[in-house]
Amino acid sequence: MIGVTDIDLATDLAGTTPAVDNSAVDILAVAREQVLDEGRALDERQILEVLELPDDRLEELLALAHEVRERWCGPEVEVEGIVSVKTGGCPEDCHFCSQSGQFTSPVRAAWLDIPSLVRAAVETAATGATEFCIVAAVRGPDKRLMAQMREGVKAIREAVDINVAASLGMLSQEQVDELAEMGVHRYNHNLETARSYFTEVVTTHSWQERWDTLRMVRDAGMEVCCGGIVGMGETRAQRAEFAAQLAELEPDEVPLNFLNPRPGTPFGDREPLPAKEALRTIAAFRLALPRTILRYAGGREITLGDLGTEQGLLGGINAVIVGNYLTTLGRPATADLELLDRLSMPVKALSATL
Repeated sequence: MIGVTDIDLATDLAGTTPAVDNSAVDILAVAREQVLDEGRALDERQILEVLELPDDRLEELLALAHEVRERWCGPEVEVEGIVSVKTGGCPEDCHFCSQSGQFTSPVRAAWLDIPSLVRAAVETAATGATEFCIVAAVRGPDKRLMAQMREGVKAIREAVDINVAASLGMLSQEQVDELAEMGVHRYNHNLETARSYFTEVVTTHSWQERWDTLRMVRDAGMEVCCGGIVGMGETRAQRAEFAAQLAELEPDEVPLNFLNPRPGTPFGDREPLPAKEALRTIAAFRLALPRTILRYAGGREITLGDLGTEQGLLGGINAVIVGNYLTTLGRPATADLELLDRLSMPVKALSATL
């Protein structure tokens, strides 16, 4: 497994009593009063101060982020499964994505039929998940995909009691309205990274186009799910910018991915983010988004490992995607559910997500 080993991470987090760093003490004291006590998010400058905390303050930072999560979100963890209804062959050039048709990665275009989609939803619900997200690798949905969504959502709702979410790229107002009418509970469309870094990641569409889709989704009454990927070469300042931009959007959920370099993509040779940097980022995003569902998504397995995954759950995370991702393997659902049980973190009931 790439990244810090469990033993290394435990040693790093335990550490020895460090000399007092006044700047670190100050920002954590400010965050305790502003975020924990008053529920007011950190601003961009303050988020950057958190991201620049030294490693010997990490344990304290994670503990504070966990307190914030408990105070403003409660102890429950939302569990979600995802499935790709259309894989590969995407015309966009997102540099991290093996589903782009512009790169030499081994993922090839394929469609999932309705019975397979329903079966995946039923299997997801059997794990205790309350959310099932249908994902398609497209710039935006065409008539065929919208027809398949209508048929698929109807079939899922008839077969199993689970919330249906969707992630189909950029939308028109007509498509937003149609998805809302179908009963899609939540729409995912990631901004991916800070606006100032976006052109280093994608060149075939703009950050603003993504933002516009999200505003339409919000206005239509669907829940907004919007996050991104950390560790694509952005600076800490750009991570702080990204967190602040997400806070401005006020999403219901933020999936936090860590770059899992995919062969054949422009980012295929980049090193995964160090575990401590990933944990620091999780805590900073919690302090920037105190009331938001902050979800573990792709890349946590190679970035954090098992112990790091646990540390993140004790450092601000309050939702997980269980099972595999779109083109990469995740942890077995049973492993995550057993971990939640051991940490005495109850899985959020379906009724609590409606």
